[in-house]
Amino acid sequence: MTALLEVEGLHAHYDKSHILHGVHLAIRAGEIVSLLGRNGSGRSTTLKTIMGLVRPTAGAVRLDGVDLAGELAFRIARAGLAYVPEEREIFANLTVDENMRIGMQAPRRGAPVWTPEQMYGYFPLLRERRTTLAGMLSGGEQQMLTICRSLLGNPRVLLVDEPTEGLAPKIVEVVTEVIRDICRQGVAVLLVEQKLTIALRVAERVYVMGHGQIVFEGTPALLRNSPDIRRDWLEVA
Repeated sequence: MTALLEVEGLHAHYDKSHILHGVHLAIRAGEIVSLLGRNGSGRSTTLKTIMGLVRPTAGAVRLDGVDLAGELAFRIARAGLAYVPEEREIFANLTVDENMRIGMQAPRRGAPVWTPEQMYGYFPLLRERRTTLAGMLSGGEQQMLTICRSLLGNPRVLLVDEPTEGLAPKIVEVVTEVIRDICRQGVAVLLVEQKLTIALRVAERVYVMGHGQIVFEGTPALLRNSPDIRRDWLEVA
């Protein structure tokens, strides 16, 4: 199948620090791909650069063949990408329902259409708190809300950064199953996840990053059978 999202030769800097060194990856429609690596390897910067929150200094980010590299973030969002940040970044002074509706966009070709009612179906806890200010939510509830707000933009590709960080095990299972169902509905997911067991369980393919570059790509089974890659680029001594 042809890739829906293609990243080629992506470079990015923070001031004079060269963070990404020619990153390449590809995701097909309806596929979950995990992007793995140690802290500081460049995973979050990759997502932010794809989304236009960090300006690339070289390379291409093509969605359905259209190069979006260097575009402003809101234009990239309108093209069909959505981003779930690790920091969640909910609007604390708006209610749960208002946070959801602020993310809504018109239907787009090739993407499923999502509604607030579907989001409350995924996360019944949010339905119970729909009139509560988002700043009063727990960390797990805020993570749920951030995923919902991003989905309501009707994206073709969802970029998700550390969705299970700091969550209770029961909430982790809920979030993991929602990500799987999002994929089943036809949305491609690029997932940055520190918990290796989760990342390998949900993904069809994985990339491993080290020092701002892709050092491995393949199936979860291939990574499990590559102890040298896990030792050199993932495990902490």
